[in-house]
Amino acid sequence: MKNRSRGFGLVEIMVALVLGLVVVAGIIQIFISTKTTYQAQSTVGRMQEDARFVLSKLMQEIRMTGMYGCLRFDTNQMEGAISPPSNLSYPILWDASKSQLTLVTADIGTTGTSPTWTVISDCRTFSQVYLGARAATSSQTAFALRQLVYTLTGNQLTVRDGLTGTAQILADNVTAFNVTFGITGSPMSYTNTLTNASSTSVRSVRLTLTLNDPTGQVRAQTYNVVAALRNRF
Repeated sequence: MKNRSRGFGLVEIMVALVLGLVVVAGIIQIFISTKTTYQAQSTVGRMQEDARFVLSKLMQEIRMTGMYGCLRFDTNQMEGAISPPSNLSYPILWDASKSQLTLVTADIGTTGTSPTWTVISDCRTFSQVYLGARAATSSQTAFALRQLVYTLTGNQLTVRDGLTGTAQILADNVTAFNVTFGITGSPMSYTNTLTNASSTSVRSVRLTLTLNDPTGQVRAQTYNVVAALRNRF
């Protein structure tokens, strides 16, 4: 009896091809899904880092608002000193129509740009305000003050340093920047309207930042923090 060599039939080949295509399609689908998930997670992580940077900076500045040294300002100015500007009386201002937050805060460190004002005091008998930077003598202490203006312009949150500084971009793809204020009382109440008269009653500030993904991979993310003013409690 003769042995006959037989190959694959057309039906068998077609079945094998179909099964192979199904396996390849599944692998491709898994790869695409994994890549999409990775990109979405990377986008969310980047948005979180942007929000953390902006909100951390704002919280640090808010906690130092109104820190003008160890004595009240003198009414009689020494040579070179100026009358305390009205800005110092209202260290926190919020313009909801412009999404603009203005802070007068104690400068941290001495390696940055020139401060807006400098308070020179011996913490015993006098306290004077000077425009810009000014060095203290061995018996004096210098308190650098900086005015910062945070503004939402288009989809960019910017900060302007000083009275005439150039705005710098802090974050892109910002769709909302809101600020509400905890006003002293029992219980404490929050409001998004702040006037010169009520600014002295602020005890805490709640910041809300909403970031958008321009690629549309993830939905808009909203972040909230609350900062307490150190010298108000």
